[in-house]
Amino acid sequence: MNLFFRKLGQGPPLIIIHGLYGSSDNWVTIGKKLADKFEVYIIDQRNHGQSPHSPDHNYFLLKEDLKDFMDQQSIERAIILGHSMGGKTAMFFSSDYPERITNLIVVDISPLSYFTTNSIQLLQHTAILDSMNKIDFSKILSRNRIDEILSDSIPQKYIRQFLLKNIKRSKDNKLYWGINIPVLYEKLPEIIDGLKEEDFKGGRTIAGFPVLFIKGENSDYILEKDITAIKKIYPFAEIETIPNAGHWLHAEQPELFLQILLKFLLE
Repeated sequence: MNLFFRKLGQGPPLIIIHGLYGSSDNWVTIGKKLADKFEVYIIDQRNHGQSPHSPDHNYFLLKEDLKDFMDQQSIERAIILGHSMGGKTAMFFSSDYPERITNLIVVDISPLSYFTTNSIQLLQHTAILDSMNKIDFSKILSRNRIDEILSDSIPQKYIRQFLLKNIKRSKDNKLYWGINIPVLYEKLPEIIDGLKEEDFKGGRTIAGFPVLFIKGENSDYILEKDITAIKKIYPFAEIETIPNAGHWLHAEQPELFLQILLKFLLE
């Protein structure tokens, strides 16, 4: 699969992978701030942004998409930064292709399945995707009207604003979702899946490169039991918490996020 991507700057390669409902657009501001020190690649994962849609969506495919992208761009090794679903892609990639990574940064996501650590994530994302899937664009002419409809089931305005960035307008002036809502809805159990703790018994770990997890203080995507798993799978991982930030911490606290990131990469 040929993924859409944006390329910025020069230096050691750094690949940024967005999360569920996201795209490379969400990371351009951060990418520009990093472009004076790194050659930044911001990809759209399959079924998101401007990348192709597919009837399948799981981490085996997403990590292989990342490997294929690196091969296509002749990137032997890179700094890999993934947020949310993108963080899971990065972790699955790190398990199979550790030799392709110089540094790993995982932003606000557990390595484990949310079936075992935090099943409320499944309920929340099911509600979001169900609401998005029910939008009848044949009867709607404006983003404001879509926002009104979504507000019945998604009261958080910041989440709705994030979702609304996925609305596109066709050449015949009709609105539509740019992301593949039906497939993401169907494959949600696979999206909230994770690495298996039982695969990391008998001293098996993922190591050989620096690892940083960054979590939002107000986010429930990384819980105490997740930290235990992080230390088991990535025994040398650093874990930083950004205060006054939730799941989209890079947008809520961009300067602090960049400060932590650059300290990890450059010092």
